[in-house]
Amino acid sequence: MKILMIEDNKSVSEMMSMFFQKEGWDVVFAYDGNEAVDKFNEDPTGWDIITLDLNLPGKDGMQVAKEIREVSKTVPIIMLTARDSDSDQVLGLEMGADDYVTKPFSPITLIARIKALHRRVELGEGEDHDDDADSAYDVTTDHLQLSTKTREAFLDGKQIENLTPKEFDLLKTLATKPKQVFSREQLLELVWDYEYYGDERTVDAHIKKLRQKIEKVGPQVIQTVWGVGYKYDDSAINDEKDEDETSEAK
Repeated sequence: MKILMIEDNKSVSEMMSMFFQKEGWDVVFAYDGNEAVDKFNEDPTGWDIITLDLNLPGKDGMQVAKEIREVSKTVPIIMLTARDSDSDQVLGLEMGADDYVTKPFSPITLIARIKALHRRVELGEGEDHDDDADSAYDVTTDHLQLSTKTREAFLDGKQIENLTPKEFDLLKTLATKPKQVFSREQLLELVWDYEYYGDERTVDAHIKKLRQKIEKVGPQVIQTVWGVGYKYDDSAINDEKDEDETSEAK
């Protein structure tokens, strides 16, 4: 893997460099926000993972994440933050990060998170598909078509744009089993591929962003089941259309 580690603490960078070398990964370091954006833009499609410190000189991590996402919607980002505030962590996820690790962290923990996130992306990109139109989509419902090969999702023919890797995986997981209710713990295990030890805020943050993108193209199909979790349900779309047509006829 080729990793861009954006971290202003050089002792942390030096420590992680040894672990990355042990894994056989290539790593490039950036020590402030401006340098980070410049190095990313040198090869926007060449990075397998980006680790991004929240507290940076020049531009903070939030701004860096925003500028990276303006160029690439899919490059996986793990945000590193010394802040304990729930709002900071949720905001980081909303800015486009796929995961976060709170400082101080164990290098082994960060390595595990990187492997888990990369594995999910590789599995999604590596699935075999037939070339004919009928098999172009992995998931189809009455209103949704989703392709793991192209990482695209369409609701009634309209593309749900700018899905991050985790948002895409989350939508696929829910839509694969329409109307089945998934708890936050189940989604953490299925989508993030590791234990989050009760930290369910990341699911809520990703659901919020996913819903915002869905609502740009059509009715909301991600439903909250209070006290339990979330489900995919597009069965009400026809009812809404019928009501609209009746209103127009009147």
